[in-house]
Amino acid sequence: MIVCSCTGTTDAQINAAIDWMRQSDPDCVITPGKIYRALGRKADCGDCMKLFVKTMRANPNHPVPAELRNLRRKAKAAAG
Repeated sequence: MIVCSCTGTTDAQINAAIDWMRQSDPDCVITPGKIYRALGRKADCGDCMKLFVKTMRANPNHPVPAELRNLRRKAKAAAG
């Protein structure tokens, strides 16, 4: 399915990029920008972003690694 019609990016390409990034760096925080760069593209109009992010979140390799979650909250607790 085409997710971004401006760049012709498909859900399969998004999932492949996520899987590749997670495999090459298990601690990587995966963003839409990183996916576009991995695919050699860049976002154009942004109309696809809701579907793009929904597709990302459906990938089991997308979640932020547990040790990187809530870092801002932990830093505030340590400072305050």
